[in-house]
Amino acid sequence: PAEEEEWQSDPFALAREDGRLVGRGACDMKGFLAVAMNAAARRSVQSLAHPLVLLFTYDEELGTLGARRFVDVWPEDVSLPGAAIIGEPTSLRVVRMHKGHMQLRLTLCGETAHSGYPHLGINAIEAAGRAITALAGLRDALASERPDLGAHFPEVPHVAFNIATIEGGRAVNVVPDRCVIRIGYRVLPGMKGSAIADRTRDVLAAALAPDEYELEVEGESPPLLVPDDAEVLSILSEEVCQTDSHSVSFATDAGWLQSLGLECAIWGPGDIAVAHKPNEWVPVEELQRCATHLDHIIERLCMTD
Repeated sequence: PAEEEEWQSDPFALAREDGRLVGRGACDMKGFLAVAMNAAARRSVQSLAHPLVLLFTYDEELGTLGARRFVDVWPEDVSLPGAAIIGEPTSLRVVRMHKGHMQLRLTLCGETAHSGYPHLGINAIEAAGRAITALAGLRDALASERPDLGAHFPEVPHVAFNIATIEGGRAVNVVPDRCVIRIGYRVLPGMKGSAIADRTRDVLAAALAPDEYELEVEGESPPLLVPDDAEVLSILSEEVCQTDSHSVSFATDAGWLQSLGLECAIWGPGDIAVAHKPNEWVPVEELQRCATHLDHIIERLCMTD
């Protein structure tokens, strides 16, 4: 959504100002998609020595749902290219690893009653309070740990935990019989989201009775770790004169696509710090550099044997 009052132009109509293109998604990641579509449109199928494929996915922000669906339905006997560039905003730095995102839904179950007779009901929000206290303890434990590859994420070198939303109650004179908490975890490469879900179940089991709650996995975006000798990384890094390795703490479609055997590099114009905010923008100069680099990469990977 783009409902904030701070928007200075129509968020769904691209605006140009001071060397920037402004609009919802301009940075994350419609700018790259425009560059990629134009790069493909400039070439004929007959000119390609190797396939050039554009893949567009839906609901990436809601848990990389489109990429997961693509992995689920793609026929095993139909080959894909070996390399993929995921055009997330990295300020044109080549990224080889990112954290995953595990999304859980915790439902606390109570029994409704008139608030004048609270002993006739069971308050689900009070159970939610106990659950939050238990989850805070798990958060502190996770923050003290240093998993493998944590050093590649110096700002948050551990599993990040977030109690994202809480919904419960219908009226001030009614004992609430239901409360829903949504929880997010950012897991590091090499870790399984299922292991974090199991730890969540353990701490909740110690704080709540079995009939007081239900825990469901709402979505999962796996972490990404591309071998540092992957060809797509080497070619991209050479193209932009990069010698070091980079990581990001957000999830991308690459987490799922890697399971199809694709070597995925994260690389695109724009700064993630301005994404999801009013007046989101991408520098025109970065789009132009991205187009030049992408042309060179296509020539090298797709136009020659």
